Formats: sequence, C-alpha cells, structure tokens
Amino acid sequence: MTFAQALILALLQGVSELFPISSLGHTILVPALLHWTNIRRAGPTFLPFVVTLHLGTALALIVFYREAWWRIVRGVLRSIMSGKLSNDKDERLGWLLIVATIPVGLLGLFLQKRVQALFGSVEPVALFLMLNGLMMFLGEYLRRRQRRALGRVDKPIERLSWAQAVWVGFGESFALLPGISRSGAAMVAGLLSDLDHEDAARYSFMLATPVILAAALLKVPDLFAAGAHVALSEALTGGVVAGIAAYASVAFLTRYFRTNDLRPFGWYCLLFGAFCFTLARMGYIR
Repeated sequence: MTFAQALILALLQGVSELFPISSLGHTILVPALLHWTNIRRAGPTFLPFVVTLHLGTALALIVFYREAWWRIVRGVLRSIMSGKLSNDKDERLGWLLIVATIPVGLLGLFLQKRVQALFGSVEPVALFLMLNGLMMFLGEYLRRRQRRALGRVDKPIERLSWAQAVWVGFGESFALLPGISRSGAAMVAGLLSDLDHEDAARYSFMLATPVILAAALLKVPDLFAAGAHVALSEALTGGVVAGIAAYASVAFLTRYFRTNDLRPFGWYCLLFGAFCFTLARMGYIR
C-alpha cells in the first residue's frame, strides 16, 4: 500500500463510516475499481489497517459529542455508585447505549473471521450494498405505514425501551457484512422504534462510538505483527485524515437529518452497487 493509497482510504473511511453507505463496502469496492492490485484485501494486514482508521473516526465522534458523553459517563457512574437507576435522562441514555452494544460485540467476536473471507470478492460486497439501499427504502416505508395505521408518534431517545435498544444494537451488528452500513442499519432500527431522523442518527452515531473504538484498539496490535506490511506513519496519518473527515461528516449529517430522510442514500447504494456488480460479472474488476 502506498502512502497516497492509505490517505485515499482514510478519507473514504472517514466519510462513508457515518454516511449510511457502508465504509467497509467502499474500502473494498473502490480499490477494486481503481485496480489497486498491490493491496491484498483478504490479507492479514488490510482489516487491521482499516479498523485502525476507525480510531480516528471514534475520536472525532467523542470530540463532537464531548458534552453529551461527559454527562452520560457521570450519569452511569452515579447510578453504579447508588446501585439504582434514577429518572435522569443522561443516565438512562448511557445504559441504553451499553445494552445496545452487547449484541454488536457478541456477533463481532463470533463472525469476524467468516465475514473477513468476503473481503477478497467484489460481487457479494456489491450485492450487500444494494441490499443496504433496499433496507433504507423499506425502513422509510414501514415508518410511514406505522404512523398512518397505528398513529404512532416520535419520542426522545431516552424513552426507548430496553428491548428497543437491543433491537437497534442488533441492527447495527449487520454492519459486520461489507456493504451494509452501520449507521444506516441502526437508523432504520431507530426509526422503527419511533425516533425521528435526527435522533435516530444521533443515537446511531453515539452507539457506534464505543463499538468502533473497542474494535480499533483491539486491532491496532496486529499492525505490529510479524509479516505486517503497513507502515506506522501511514496508519497514524490515515487516522488523522479519517478523523477530520468524520468530524465534518457528522456535523453535516446532524443538520441534514433535521429535514431529510434516508432515501437519497438508498438510491446511491442501489446504483453504485449495481454498477460494481455488473463490472465484476463482466470480469472488469475483481
């Protein structure tokens, strides 16, 4: 991997991690489209490098939501010390995030090696990206139907039930599949749990923070393993670039979802996924 390639992947990851278009899918499809044959996507170094870029994304999310995280951490610690839950909304939000993280962590531990086997093939990733687009269309449709048929209304994040928190976490775990967006899947689950688009995005971003941070910290040592071929300078610089891109992305998306929905991203995923799948079937990319 050249230094320029590392920076391009870092910029791509920082943007596509928070936009509901699958960062992992794009870090597989874009090198294939550019015919970067020097990069072994299914090799032992590629995943640790990509996950290390997530460290910059996680730090950007912590900085962006720093005031909220400070209140949440204080609330959770206060509840642990008192041995009971109070009516404080930041305390409840903290425990909702903890509960939602459980399915993501468990599925990640069990499925990581099986999912990594998909990195070397473009076709399944392109199909998953198309599925990601269909998932967002379906989520928007079901949300509108819930409101028409059942008269359901939006509620704040802290009023999610524990079961709904697990549901959102389970949705986010689908991002283990390259081509399925972490934020997209979590937002769809949040919308179907009666969050509005702005709160669904905020909850998905905050839920992603500990998951991305933990995965990055676990994978960083793999960059120093015997046979690793990624320079530390590339990984560190890439992390900074990814962090800057992620901060700009979350600043934009928090404003975007105040008045807009997921459908434009659904169209993008369908079209780009179909384009890559067609090229792969014709043998132009692999």
